Amino acid sequence: CFHSSQELLAKKINDEAVGFKSPKRKKYVKKESRTQPPVDTPYVPPKKNTNIMPDRTINIFEGMTISELAKRTGQSIPFIQDILVNVGEKVGSEFDLVSIDVAELVAMEVGVNVKRLHSNEGAALEPRPPVVTVMGHVDHGKTSLLDALRQTSVAAKEAGGITQHIGAFIVDMPSGASITFLDTPGHAAFSAMRARGAAVTDIVVLVVAADDGVMPQTLEAMSHAKAANVPIVVAINKCDKPAANPERVRIQLGSEGLPLEEMGGDVQVVEVSATTKIGLDKLEEALLLQAELMDLKARVDGSAQAYVVEARLDRGRGPLVTAIVKAGTLICGQHVVVGAEWGRIRAIRDTLGKVKDKALPSMPFEIEGLRGLPMAGDDIIVVESEGRARMLSEGRKKKLDQDRLKKIDEGRIEIPDESEEKPVRVEFPIIVKADVQGTVQAVTDALITLNSPQVYVNVVHVGAGTISQHDVDLAQACGACIVGFNIRSPPSSVTQSANRANVKIKLHRVIYHLLEDLGNLIVDKAPGTMETQVAGEAQILSIFELKGRSKAKGEDMKIAGCRVIDGCVNKVATMRLLRSGEVLFEGSCKSLKREKQDVDTVAKGNECGLAINECNDFQIGDIIQCLEKVNRKPKFISSESGAVRIEC
Repeated sequence: CFHSSQELLAKKINDEAVGFKSPKRKKYVKKESRTQPPVDTPYVPPKKNTNIMPDRTINIFEGMTISELAKRTGQSIPFIQDILVNVGEKVGSEFDLVSIDVAELVAMEVGVNVKRLHSNEGAALEPRPPVVTVMGHVDHGKTSLLDALRQTSVAAKEAGGITQHIGAFIVDMPSGASITFLDTPGHAAFSAMRARGAAVTDIVVLVVAADDGVMPQTLEAMSHAKAANVPIVVAINKCDKPAANPERVRIQLGSEGLPLEEMGGDVQVVEVSATTKIGLDKLEEALLLQAELMDLKARVDGSAQAYVVEARLDRGRGPLVTAIVKAGTLICGQHVVVGAEWGRIRAIRDTLGKVKDKALPSMPFEIEGLRGLPMAGDDIIVVESEGRARMLSEGRKKKLDQDRLKKIDEGRIEIPDESEEKPVRVEFPIIVKADVQGTVQAVTDALITLNSPQVYVNVVHVGAGTISQHDVDLAQACGACIVGFNIRSPPSSVTQSANRANVKIKLHRVIYHLLEDLGNLIVDKAPGTMETQVAGEAQILSIFELKGRSKAKGEDMKIAGCRVIDGCVNKVATMRLLRSGEVLFEGSCKSLKREKQDVDTVAKGNECGLAINECNDFQIGDIIQCLEKVNRKPKFISSESGAVRIEC
């Protein structure tokens, strides 16, 4: 470049160095126009967040302030005050006291679980009789022992000598003291009932047969007692039998970690016999001594705190609830909320059936007047009015429905891939009816354990009481089988209606027979699995080659001359060629002849000529297996301890 002066040249160089150069134009590239539609990708549903925080549980008590309730529920005070206005409470300041029932209503509205705390502060405590639960293995003599204690025949009324549900009664001792006994069943299906008995008891009597020793339900009863932190008194029963060996029982219990007195522990051991009434006075002394050490006292004044032991439906009197008072006094005519049900106590009866005005602590009783049948193990709450009882019951029912739907949603199985082979699983619907609510739960739990990969046991309806026409109609609609346990036979009209509708009704009084009968039904209903098994084996003795055949007769082929050494060989089955234990070929049979005649089957010990499609690699000494497919059904297995299962 030519410039007029040095200054202009320097200015041009400086401008370029600073960066005032004009940008270079890039080459324009034309975008390709998309002529094909976008690829359709399959929709993949988003995975649900399984790390959901569990429901919170807060402690509530009588006389909480609004501010304390708001702090425990994690809500603001104005929000809690709005809920109190909606449930009909007058709201003043944040330091107003609310009752324990109103606090539960607020907590249910917020969506948190509650645990009621009852305080005995300032109340007069009086001695109460101990509540003793009798536990042990099936047929170890629990009911017979109680029968000897109270001089009444309970075991004779039980089906098969096996206790089917909890019996609560008071035994008056010769010394003048009284003890409340709970008799729990020993079968494996009733573990929940044993756990419920341990939750309301003070002392557990562990009955072990001297001739049988420690069994599975014995260990389970020990674990229930330890979990509930309840002291144990061991009663070694059947000591009058020739095969009795109490020392072996002591060694077994000690090896299971039970600290016996003979080994320096605090668990008393008493040898008794229910039939000859030997050692009953020593058992009474041991129970009273344990109760004296525990210094059992309870509040007598004030509202009652009670728990449901059993619930059943009576045709004339409606829902009947057997319960035990833990503290306070339950008076006839009070409004109560039992679980999710409510009602007004119409009558209170003791274990002998006599009508009482009130129920005292540690006293088993039966109340009537509820609107529905509660669940065994529910607590009994005394409320001030019918409106409050109705409101609490509706709130608890709503909470139960939400929990049930949440469990169904959590237990829902993810949709499997369509390319994967789905196992065949059929549904077996069942309707369960029993005498009391606790037995209904136990039988339902036992039936659910019969689930298998091939059959899904679906309990569509449960209830306490006899089988009605409504149950038959429901069973006909969903194709269910009706199971009646420890109930009366249905009326002839209901039986005839079930026969016309082809609905099966199974009535049982012993849990063993019920599970065995339904287990066989489930096995029959199961589709089974197709399996390949060896129907027969043949050994190649010689090989024949057919060459130079015409096109009409087919190509050249090899025929294996065989002798059947096991089972039989069938022409329509699949053939497998083995050499030194290794599989060389599998295919269908092309020809099977015996003495130049085409046959379908060749039995063991006979010789035959056999040709396999597309297989000519035969050698003398090879083994040809005949394979057939069979449908293998599952098996119903019952153990000695009473546990049952379906093995596929």
